[in-house]
Amino acid sequence: MTDRGHWPLVGRDAEMASLEAVAGQVLTGGRPRVVQIEGPAGIGKSALLSAWRRRDDRFRVLRARCHQLERESAFAAVRQLFQPVVGSAGEGAGAGDGGASAPQVLDAAAPSDPAAYGPDAMAAALDGLDGLAQRLAARQPLLLVVDELQWIDPSSLRWLVRLVRHVQPCRVLVAVITPTAEFRRPDPLLAELLHPSHCHTIGLGPLGVVDVRRLAQMVWEGTDPDPSFCAACHASTGGHPMFLHALLYHAQLSGLRPTAECQDRIRTVSLPTLRREIRHRLSQGAPEAVELAQAVALLGDGRPRSLLAAYCGRGEAVVRAVAWDLRGTGLLRADGELGFVHPVVRDTVLETMCPDELSRGHARAAQVSYFGGRPDEEVAEHLLAADPVQGAWAVPVLRGAAREALRRGAPERAAGYLRCALRQPPQTGERGPVLLQLAAVTSCYNADHAGSYVSGALESLTNDTDRRAALGLLTSLLLLAPGSGTALAAVDRLMMDGMQADGRGAESELALSVAMLQSLLEGERPTDRPATPAVDVDQLLGRTPGERQLLALHAFRALRAGRPASYVGTLLDRAAGTLPVLSHETFPLHCFVALTLLHLDELDRADRWRSQLAQGIEGRGRDLLAGAMAAYQAASALRRGDVTEALAMARQALRPARAAGRVPYATTLDAIRIDALLAQGDIDAAERVALARSGEGPGKGAWEPPLFLMSSAALRTAQGDARAALSLLHECGHHLDASGTVNPAVCPWRSRAAALHLALGEADAARELVEEELDLARQCRIPRAIGVALRMAGKAATGARRLALLDEAVEVLTPTPARLELSRALHDLGVASMHRGDTAGARSALRKGLVLATECGATVLATRLRQRLHDAGGRAGRDETGLLTPGEERVSTLAAQGHSNKEIAERLFVSLRTVEARLTGAYRKLGISRRSQLAAAMASFAPGRGERTTHG
Repeated sequence: MTDRGHWPLVGRDAEMASLEAVAGQVLTGGRPRVVQIEGPAGIGKSALLSAWRRRDDRFRVLRARCHQLERESAFAAVRQLFQPVVGSAGEGAGAGDGGASAPQVLDAAAPSDPAAYGPDAMAAALDGLDGLAQRLAARQPLLLVVDELQWIDPSSLRWLVRLVRHVQPCRVLVAVITPTAEFRRPDPLLAELLHPSHCHTIGLGPLGVVDVRRLAQMVWEGTDPDPSFCAACHASTGGHPMFLHALLYHAQLSGLRPTAECQDRIRTVSLPTLRREIRHRLSQGAPEAVELAQAVALLGDGRPRSLLAAYCGRGEAVVRAVAWDLRGTGLLRADGELGFVHPVVRDTVLETMCPDELSRGHARAAQVSYFGGRPDEEVAEHLLAADPVQGAWAVPVLRGAAREALRRGAPERAAGYLRCALRQPPQTGERGPVLLQLAAVTSCYNADHAGSYVSGALESLTNDTDRRAALGLLTSLLLLAPGSGTALAAVDRLMMDGMQADGRGAESELALSVAMLQSLLEGERPTDRPATPAVDVDQLLGRTPGERQLLALHAFRALRAGRPASYVGTLLDRAAGTLPVLSHETFPLHCFVALTLLHLDELDRADRWRSQLAQGIEGRGRDLLAGAMAAYQAASALRRGDVTEALAMARQALRPARAAGRVPYATTLDAIRIDALLAQGDIDAAERVALARSGEGPGKGAWEPPLFLMSSAALRTAQGDARAALSLLHECGHHLDASGTVNPAVCPWRSRAAALHLALGEADAARELVEEELDLARQCRIPRAIGVALRMAGKAATGARRLALLDEAVEVLTPTPARLELSRALHDLGVASMHRGDTAGARSALRKGLVLATECGATVLATRLRQRLHDAGGRAGRDETGLLTPGEERVSTLAAQGHSNKEIAERLFVSLRTVEARLTGAYRKLGISRRSQLAAAMASFAPGRGERTTHG
């Protein structure tokens, strides 16, 4: 019978030949090559490579096994490859190479944090590794084996790509072992390393029945296995080498023979039988062997012998001897690494331990891992599985692991570590900071849970800096989940306890944080307002974070109160300053600056602000902040009049990456969806959105309900129920009045109500509302608000005054980003001009309005404009307008200049989808099919007008 620790390789002749061929290319061509061996666990990837290495001694072999926990360590895989060489006698220092030194990154004291490597340090490290590889390969061709490539750290991967692509000549074969493609992470560098131009992939699949027969011949020496027996073995295992080896070995031990009579019995040798066999082997071993198996099962494969020795409480020499015995049972791998032959062995070993033993084992593993200097997350994984442990070291380790998990973009994992920290024996002064950290972590994805944690933290915190951070987090949660009641009881308790601070420095910032929270609550609960804090906001200069937050909030409140735009802008400039990184601590500042910019119609500045903030949180697991950014982008698109973009962004924002917690600004997003769907003429879909929201209510707080009520009124108007729409608009006005919001730039409910009064024949009521809105708009001095009010005043007027007001509305709206509002005003101006007999003026206004409505994706308005244009004797031309829309012209001009779609999207602050849609429309109207034709086609259009030039 064959030795189970060293099974012969069968069924892999073609794969061995492929390895030989790639190696020959390296030896004869002198250029680096990559060979990838991929397949599922246990399929024999390492066995194939080991068998080839035993045949071919022309290469010097350096090996690394990557691990998930080492992905964030700079050059972790490179160090595994080269440190044995650098540390060996006569190597590393460049013996025989003129004393050239080893790269600094291979020094044991070199930093593992990628942030420590700036551009210069990274370039020097890569150059040093190139030189080392070339020197070693000059002496003897190198085989660099990288196992579990999917977990390689980015720095090492970058060097391997560079080695293969740019270091020539160099006799290096890089052999990488990977799982099947669907288990590898998408990574451009990984794809570059495995590019077919220099990488040959060998995919391993199950063995065939013929291979089973060859293995059975080796197990039952001198016997010719019956084909039906071999077929039964293959059917039971699917030809998987690991299971096949276990099955044949167990069948031989069970006294079976490879005959036709035994083929039915082979089907009973299944995985449970294998588990029993593993348990039997463990029970036959010495106590030290069982203890080592448990240590390997708990600590994981490939751990240092020193760590296993510490767990077992024995010397490394004893562990080495016990490992030899355990390897003889077939449970440990035969390649010398302390790891099991298959995951089923680990599972079975853990099954032999009762819950108390598992808990004590993990606690012991945590302790030895901590004192052995293992990473915090590795230690924390054991603490999660153990009962609370004694010692002051556990909580700092769990907090460190949480910080690392959060840095990697895994906030739920970080929260698990911190909840475990709260279960540890309490240490003086620890609970408050841990709760605060847990609140900050949880606020990434669940505002309600975070609110309960920050409430508990505030009851325990005594340090002013921590209390200020807690108050800042509370403020953010109130903004991210408006009206949710997040920790309001805790806020009330703080106010009753008089949580105020006087003086300077941290205490002054604490007072400002309290003032910020109190001011915010005035808007959150307008019917139950606490006393306004005695802070003279006009005297603040924005020198500290607390001052800037208050200035931003006051700017937004001044905007809502209808103060002049110039005054609001002054406050905003003092608040904005240099853009700080987006976090929950700075979110209130960003939120109010962004909202103020939005309603001031400074949309380009607002989009730049949002874009920079979004980049700072991308891929970091901060779902609530990312959701808030997406909602803001949808609102900005709608204010620009881009109906298609607004609808797409609102839908995207309502599909968060995680299902936990509520979606930020869900009520506002539903209002945006209703408005956009109505503009596209999809009344049924808008009704479905409204019905779904009705089950949850229109939301609470001061900001979201009025917007949703105004959108609901628009829906009722589209359905022909003017009275219901009026009722909703007046309820909207009541909400706004209660919160002190009078600026029509925030919510122009009066002009919409006036339109309904006009439709119902109530002209006096309409004029009263629109005159009030026009007065308020002129006071706030925001052109959009003035233009909207002027348009409605014109509709309510008669004779020459109607035409004058509508003409003024168009003039005011033209330089603003309010394209959809301008299109509506042009429609009304065109209709009024036609009634006055000015058909040429009517056609001009209607044609311009049609271009804008088409660009905005406002289907209903575009249809109405087209009909009015036809009534005025005008023609829209082919392809609906015969013209490039302004948006199509801007995108096409940039594309013709050579900009990519991504560059155009970033430059114009629109989505890739919008760029693609506008290019598609431009291609159709220009009669072209390729981007290369764009420059010539654009040259035949009059600059700035989008009209095709004519000749002769």
